[in-house]
Amino acid sequence: MDRNAPERDAPQRDDRTFDDPSDAALSDDALGADLSRPEDALVLFMPSGRRGRFPHGTPVLEAARQLGVYVESVCGGRGICGRCQIDVAEGVFAKHQITSSAENLSAFSDTEARYKKKRGLAEDRRLSCQALIKGDLVVDVPVEAQTNRALVRKRAETRVIDRDPAIQLCYVEVEEPDMEQPLGDADRLIAALETQWTLYNVRMDFRLLPTLQAVLREGHWKVTVAIHEGAVPTVIAVWPGFRDKLYGIAVDIGSTTIACHLTDMLTTRTVSSAGTANPQIRFGEDLMSRVSYLMMNPDGLPALTKSVRGAIESLVDKVTGDAGATRDDVLEAVFVGNPIMHHLFLGIDPRELGGAPFALAVSRAMSFSAERIDLGINPGGRVYMLPCIAGHVGADAAGATLAEGPHRSDEITLMVDVGTNAEIVLGNSERVLAASSPTGPAFEGAEISSGQRAAPGAIERVRIDPETLEPKIQVIGLDAWSDEEEFAEKIDQTGVTGICGSGIIEVIGEMFLAGIITQDGVIDGSLAEKSDRIVADGRTFAYVLWRGDQEIRVTQNDVRAIQLAKAALYAGVKLLMDKFGCDHVDRIKLAGAFGSHIDPKYAMIIGLIPDCDLKKVAAVGNAAGTGARMCLLNKAYRAEIEDLVQRIEKIETAVEPRFQEHFVAAMALPNKVDAFPRLSEAVRLPAAPVLEAAEAGGRRGRRGGRQGGRRGARAG
Repeated sequence: MDRNAPERDAPQRDDRTFDDPSDAALSDDALGADLSRPEDALVLFMPSGRRGRFPHGTPVLEAARQLGVYVESVCGGRGICGRCQIDVAEGVFAKHQITSSAENLSAFSDTEARYKKKRGLAEDRRLSCQALIKGDLVVDVPVEAQTNRALVRKRAETRVIDRDPAIQLCYVEVEEPDMEQPLGDADRLIAALETQWTLYNVRMDFRLLPTLQAVLREGHWKVTVAIHEGAVPTVIAVWPGFRDKLYGIAVDIGSTTIACHLTDMLTTRTVSSAGTANPQIRFGEDLMSRVSYLMMNPDGLPALTKSVRGAIESLVDKVTGDAGATRDDVLEAVFVGNPIMHHLFLGIDPRELGGAPFALAVSRAMSFSAERIDLGINPGGRVYMLPCIAGHVGADAAGATLAEGPHRSDEITLMVDVGTNAEIVLGNSERVLAASSPTGPAFEGAEISSGQRAAPGAIERVRIDPETLEPKIQVIGLDAWSDEEEFAEKIDQTGVTGICGSGIIEVIGEMFLAGIITQDGVIDGSLAEKSDRIVADGRTFAYVLWRGDQEIRVTQNDVRAIQLAKAALYAGVKLLMDKFGCDHVDRIKLAGAFGSHIDPKYAMIIGLIPDCDLKKVAAVGNAAGTGARMCLLNKAYRAEIEDLVQRIEKIETAVEPRFQEHFVAAMALPNKVDAFPRLSEAVRLPAAPVLEAAEAGGRRGRRGGRQGGRRGARAG
C-alpha cells in the first residue's frame, strides 16, 4: 500500500469554506458532513482549504492523507526524512470558526528532537508524522512539503519596452588625493561625475561613506557607481573597477500567488522568473478573511507582513541564482498588488479596508530605499510601488491598465482581473472607470466540493455529450483527453484529484449547454432516468464528472457558488457600463493568471462577462506584472500611470443602488435580462424557458441570491 496515497473513505471530510455561519448551516445537510462531534478536533489545512474532524491523538500526517492533502513523506512517517514539516497558524480564524494554537499539538517528541539536532528544524516547524492532534488547528503545509504543488502561472509576457530606467551605471576615474587638493574622497567622486558624465548636484548616500575609501583604493581610483535619478541624483552603490551588471525585479503580489521577474536593466531582457503560493493563505483564502483575521487578532499584522516578505526574499534568491547573479546586483524593485496586499507588504494595517468608506492609508505611488524593508536585494537599491486606484482597486489594476492601455484606444475596452476580488476597468481614450466586485474564492476551488488550486491532476477542461451526458476531461499535466488511449496510459502519473478554476467554469458551461442545469442553475433530477451521471444528493441532485479512486461530483451547492461569484462580477461590470453610458463593449481583456486559462467562450456562456464578439475577447496574461516591468525599465511609464490614476473615475459598488438589481439578473445563465446575440452566433444556447426548481434547490437559489447580494454590499 502506498502510504502517501489519500485514504478513499474519509467520512469526516469537509472541503468547504464559508463567508458566514448561515452559509455553513445551509450546506451541511446537502453534503452529509458531520462537524458537530465536540470530542473530535477540527483541523484545517492550508493552502488547500480542506478540513475535517479527527480524534485526539491522530498524527497530522494521517489527517492530511485522509483529506487528500498531499504532504511529502519519503521515510513513511518514521521521522527520518524531515520532508513532512508543517507550521501551525495561531489565532482566531472567524471565517472557519477555529481558534488555532500550537498548544493543540502534542509535545515535541524525542524523534523530532533527534532530527532537529542532526538536521536542523526551524522553531515554528513540526514533523507532521510525529505531531499528534490535541485540539482545533489551522495547519500550513509549506511549499517544499507539498507533493502536488499548486502551479504558479504568472509568466513574464513578451513585450518590447523602451529603456529609460531610473537607475544608471556610470564608470568613473577619480583623481587621487594630494596635498594641494584637500578634497574628501566622496567630493572628488562627485566632481568626477560632473566632468565625465555631466551629472550635477549629485549627493552620496550616507550609507556608503564608511566603505567608500576602501572601494576607491581597491579599484585603483577607477570605480563604477549606480545613480538613482530621483528628485536629487543620488549615488546608491559603488563597486571597484568596471562593472556592467545591473538587475531589477518586478513583483506581482497576489492574494493567492506571488510572481517575481528578474530583468537585466541594461538589455531589458527578463532573464529569470519564479513564483510561489502566497503563504498568507493560511490566514484566509480571500482578502476579507485576512482582514477578519486581523480584527480577531490585532497583534497579527507582523506575522502577515513577515510571511509575504519572506516569500519574496526566497523568490529573489531563486531568480538571482537561476540567472547566475547575486542579491547585490539587484538595485531596483517594482511592486504591484491589490490594496490589502499592498498594505500588508508595507506593514500597514488594512483593517480600514474591511468596511465603508474603504479608506487606504496611502494611494499615491511610493518610492523609498530598499533598506527600509529587508527584501534581500542591495540595501542601496530603490523600491517603487505603483499607485492604488481605489479602496479595492489596487496597484495591480493600475499596472494592468498601464500595460493594456484602454486609455490609448477609441474602442470601449473592458478589462477584468478575475480573482477572489475581481478588479474591473472600463473605458477608452475619453474616459476610464474602475470598480471592484467581491467574487470570493469559488473560482479558485475554495467553495467547491471537489475544488482545488491549479496543480497536476486537476481537471481543467471538460466536454459533455448533450445526447448521452457522458463527459470527457483533460487534467493539468496531461495533454490527452480522457477518451484517448494516451490518457489511460499516463493518468497514473498525476491522478485525477479535483477541479481547478478553469475546469469549474467549463463544467458549469457544459452542463448548461447539455441541459443538465436550467437557466436558473438547478440540476435537473429528472435526467437521472436518462443517465447514471445524475445522482441524488440529499434533497438535490449532483452530476458525477469522474469515477475513479476519488469520485468527483458537481453538486447543487457548487453550481450556486459559481452563480454567486459570476453574478457579483457581472453586476460590477454592468454598473460601470451604466456609468459610462454604453450598452455594449467593443473588446474584453481577461487579465491575471486565472484569466489566462479561462476559455472566453465558456466565461461568456455562464455569464461571467458581457456579450461581445468572441474574436475580440482575449486573455492578456499577467498584465499587472507587465505594467510593473514597464515601470521598472522606463520611468516615463511611472509618470503616465500616476497621472492616469488621478483621472480614473472610481465606482464603489457597495453604495450603488442598482448593484442588487444587476446581481439578481446575473444569477441566471447566462443572464435573466441581457441578451447575448454575438455569443448565440457561435454557440447554440438552450431555450429560455426555465424548469421548476426542486423544493430545496429553489429555496437555496433564492436564499443564495440574497446572501450573495449581502456579501456584495459588505465587500464591494
